[in-house]
Amino acid sequence: MARLVFWGLLLLSMSACSLIPKPDLNITPAEVNPLSEVMRGLQTQPGPKFPIPVAVYSFRDQTGQYKPQANVSSFSTAVTQGATSMLMQTLLDSKWFTPVEREGLQNLLTERKISNKQSGTKGDDVPVLSTARLLLEGGVISYETNTSTGGSGVEYYGIGASEMYREDQVTIYLRAVDVHTGKVMMSVSTSKRVLSQEMRAGLFRYTSLNRLAEAEIGFTTNEPVQFCVLQAIELAVAELIDKGIKQGYWSPTQVTQPVEKAQELSQS
Repeated sequence: MARLVFWGLLLLSMSACSLIPKPDLNITPAEVNPLSEVMRGLQTQPGPKFPIPVAVYSFRDQTGQYKPQANVSSFSTAVTQGATSMLMQTLLDSKWFTPVEREGLQNLLTERKISNKQSGTKGDDVPVLSTARLLLEGGVISYETNTSTGGSGVEYYGIGASEMYREDQVTIYLRAVDVHTGKVMMSVSTSKRVLSQEMRAGLFRYTSLNRLAEAEIGFTTNEPVQFCVLQAIELAVAELIDKGIKQGYWSPTQVTQPVEKAQELSQS
């Protein structure tokens, strides 16, 4: 008899769980990433008369860091592998540079060969590729986890609340190289902290000898690492522009030839 009562209560609880409505998911449509304060400030400043052509072959993750997960082997990288695309977009948005495609150079050359073969005469050949005056090198060189941790909490008679936080740090380096001479004209580095926060509150109490009341609520907030890398890249590009103006490599009011200007400064 007791076994029948047990199975009856189990079936009743399962049917009751099916009647609980599902919570509404916070589904939002896709949106274009807004400009950061660094990029808005850079666009409001006077730009060059003609943008400077630059080439970026690779701006990749050089840390080899994997996402930290407790008691689980993870092969997901902690840092985005698309830093080159982020740098190209930042250079375009800055209005100071004209990037030329070099990361997908092999695909570009293949398409040009196909176009040349389809052309009937030599006069219809694809024009030559644009050249760059500057070469931008660098990458994400450091991702440090748990640079700062802490928290606070209180619990009394089975009722408690707590808060914990953790800070990581990502660092990038960016340098501008003279294409004609190979000299490194400038080099900048920027860092960005990655914040993670957790807050929770709970109840754990025996109301009688065989009755236990338990409840828990909380949330976590993790700052996206790719946005932190993007902010560090944007700050590095802005710092590169400011440093170039201070050192006289280019000016926001006139046509600039950074390579020729660098040669003049080296000879003087």
